Amino acid sequence: QVRIVQSGGDLVQPGGSLRLSCLESGNTFNVRSTGWYRQAPGKQRQLVAIISDGDITTYADSVKGRFTISKDHAKNTVYLQMASLKPEDTAVYFCNARSLLGNGWHEDWGQGTQVTVSS
Repeated sequence: QVRIVQSGGDLVQPGGSLRLSCLESGNTFNVRSTGWYRQAPGKQRQLVAIISDGDITTYADSVKGRFTISKDHAKNTVYLQMASLKPEDTAVYFCNARSLLGNGWHEDWGQGTQVTVSS
């Protein structure tokens, strides 16, 4: 099992920037990808960005060119750098670690962190 601690959520003005952090600990050896998801009030949780253990990245169309996902392997920390933030980016952001174990895939989730984009 992977323990995930998130940090970095805040209130920011439109056009501003913010960086979220996702610290992984425990059985991180089997983690194959880490992703950021978000859930706005009344909406389903949706994928924002994913980074594989080989640093291959994938982004939702809505954040391409504005958000950057990266991983510091030495610190077992995944970052989501967000720029040019828009009010529609307001949501609770969750970090997800996907591990390949002997009995199949396993997912661990962070506690969620609030990002509010408002003037």
